[in-house]
Amino acid sequence: MESSLYILPILILLIFAFALLRKFNAYDAFVSGAKEGLSLFVTLFPSLLAMMFAVSLLRESGLFTVMAQQLGKVFPAIPSDIFALAFFRPISGSASLAILVDILKTLGPDSLAGKMASVIQGSTDTTLYVITLYFSSVGVKKIKNSLPIGLFADVIGIGVGIWLTLQFLV
Repeated sequence: MESSLYILPILILLIFAFALLRKFNAYDAFVSGAKEGLSLFVTLFPSLLAMMFAVSLLRESGLFTVMAQQLGKVFPAIPSDIFALAFFRPISGSASLAILVDILKTLGPDSLAGKMASVIQGSTDTTLYVITLYFSSVGVKKIKNSLPIGLFADVIGIGVGIWLTLQFLV
């Protein structure tokens, strides 16, 4: 049996032993943290649900498949599967990861699309998700330049990822 299976239970026991030695009420601290986490979840859940609904709706409607095919005709050097990833990456990490996995399963990790998708996935961030989750969790109402700068960084990351893949990984 692997020793890694024992790490978490041992860590929990050490925390409780330390709390007992310090005469600290770990149970009340745990309950208090759970209450705060639940209230944070209730605050953030509507935003996350709306974003997940919008991503699912757009993905399942087939709109992005049609858009990717049309963009593939305009940019023939770029595999058409990359356009869906490039669109979803700033919105949702799970949706872009699902697209990456689909590309890797269907075309293979050594294909141009597989390499390009991997570089894009690693060089960009989920800007809208970060702004929605982290800004709302700390109560920021005015995002000012965060959205345009984040989306600009994503566009640069996607563009440079495509360029680097075409230059060095083909």
